Formats: sequence, structure tokens, C-alpha cells
Amino acid sequence: MNIETGTSLGRRGLLAALSSFGLAAARPVSAQFAEQRSPRAQDPRPSTRYGNVADRFRQYAVALEPDHDKAEWWAGGPAVARDHNGVFWMAARMRNDDPVGPRGYELRLLRSEDGLRFRKVGQVLPSEAGVAGFERPALLCDPQTGKLKLYGCGPDVKNERRWTILRFDDVEDLAQVRGSSAKPVIAPIKPAHVRDFPPSGYKDPVIVHDGQRYHCYVIGVLRGVERTYHFTSEDGESWTPEGHPYQAVMELEGWHNFAARPASVLPLPFGYLFVYEGSHVSWHDPNYNIATGLGFTFDLHHITDLTPEAPLLISSTPGELFHTWRYSQWLHVGNEIWAYAEVARPNRTNEIRLFRLQA
Repeated sequence: MNIETGTSLGRRGLLAALSSFGLAAARPVSAQFAEQRSPRAQDPRPSTRYGNVADRFRQYAVALEPDHDKAEWWAGGPAVARDHNGVFWMAARMRNDDPVGPRGYELRLLRSEDGLRFRKVGQVLPSEAGVAGFERPALLCDPQTGKLKLYGCGPDVKNERRWTILRFDDVEDLAQVRGSSAKPVIAPIKPAHVRDFPPSGYKDPVIVHDGQRYHCYVIGVLRGVERTYHFTSEDGESWTPEGHPYQAVMELEGWHNFAARPASVLPLPFGYLFVYEGSHVSWHDPNYNIATGLGFTFDLHHITDLTPEAPLLISSTPGELFHTWRYSQWLHVGNEIWAYAEVARPNRTNEIRLFRLQA
């Protein structure tokens, strides 16, 4: 199998291998959905290729609601880690309905003993971190020290188009996070010449450690288009582009021809499940109307798209036009796989939900 080309034979083989984890037999929204503006325009016929995995995401628990039950108020962008004591930690981006300027008004920091019921233990405001607003953070445990590593992202106060990845000081407890400790670790690359077009900003980091080094996947904005870029680091602080710095690791094609963005990386015994998200140019407001698909990678750089024809996951409680299921964090918990995600509710609000799958 040639993983770089992602042939149909390769995808079938990977789907068969993943079936042992209950993740391969996916029933996506039909390919016709990519031509519709509304999530209600779905093909009801079952897919013999993908089975019924999407149906297994209809049951969920609510982990965090928006501060107000009004349109455009969102609780989302969950970053979740479980420490060596079994405690669950979450950093989430809270957004309001302000029509002017960045809407991410807080990084909310939470703790849970069971991963179901979270309580707030702290917060970081944009002004404390030196940014104009927040989007999705990243959170993981340092494999050496066990401390929590928190990353954020936000636009420059003076230039809202210049998005940068931030790192906060490592802590034992998210209640100890100081917003003033934030410092840029991945910033836009300066053009080499006047006709050079590097990504103008990076946001929404997804970070994983492979046992030797850190991998960070970010949304890079290239001429206004959101794509997935890959960086690596030995210490989680100094980052280097993997491959050509202008080359994204997923293409804009099929149902994700408007945007193709990273969501989560789940280690498997024989590689990694690469959870991604995106949208189609014909969807209503494709900048926010985001759906989720699955990919696979052996080397954490070359990704095979397992759901190229249509997304696997959309909200089971959509509004008239918004079907958002995005910013998901997947992790192993005992014999289950847990996925936290920002999901649309019928009244144009988003909340963080927990989905549990038997592995």
C-alpha cells in the first residue's frame, strides 16, 4: 500500500484493520450532502461501505454549556488531558455573540475526577496573555515530568490577521496557570520575497507526543484558506516545520474543499487515527459550519483520508442550517475511547459533549 497516494485499496485495508476498534465501519452523511446548504438534506440509504459508526455518536453527556443560552454563545474548543493520578483536566474556549472583533473572551480551566462532571478551577483572559481573543487551546501531560502543558492561540492585538500559537508555563494543576506566562512559540513565517506566500497565521493547535518528540498540527491560513500544517519539537517549546513550511498535510478536496483542519490524534497499536474536520464551499457559512472525518497515519505526517466522500460526524441536534461537530479531542479511557467535541444545538449555540465508544 502506498500511504502517500491514499488509494482506494489502501483505505479499504485500513478500514478493515480499524474495525477491531469499532471505528472503521463508518456511516457518513451521503456524498450528496456536500452539494446542499442544509444538514437535513441527507441520503437515508445505509452505506454498505461505512456501516453505522455515526449512529454510535447519538448518545452523549454534556460536559460544558455556554454561559448564555442565546444564539452565537458557544462553549467549545475542548482540550482534555488525564494526568498520572487519573484526574481529567480541560481547557475550553468560551465565545460570545459580539459581532465586532474576536469573540473568544476566556480560556476556561476545569477539573474532573470522572471525566463527566467538570468544575471551573481558573481562567485566562485575552488581555492577560497579550492577545485580542482566544480560540481552541491544546493540553497534554509532559511525558517526563507529568506536568500539564497548556497551549493557546490568538490574534495579535495590533493585527487581528496575525494568529500565533502560545505556550503557558507548565503546572501541576490548571488552577496554577498564569496568563502572563504566555509566550509565542509558533508564529507566521516572514515571506522570503515579495511574491512569496507563506501562511499568514496559525491557530487551534493539536499536540501529541510520540515517545520521542512532540508533534503539533495547526490551522494555517494561506491566502484566507484554512489548511493543516505540521510542526515538530524536542522540548515542546522550539518548533520546526515538518516538510516544506508552505505545504499542508491534507488537500482541499471532496467534501472538505473549503477547509481541512486538524482535530485530534489518537494512538493505535499500529499507527495513529488522525481526526480532521472541514467544510464544503456550498454549505451555509462554511467558516463555522464544520463537520468531522477520519484519517490514518503511520508516520504522523503522511495522512490517508478514510472518509473522502463525505464527513462521518455532524450534529445530531442541528439547527435549520448549522450542523457543526468540530474541535474534538479523542483519548483512551480504560476499554473505551472518549471523544469530547464542540457540537451545535438547534438555537445556534454550541456546547461541549462527551461521546463514549467501546473499543
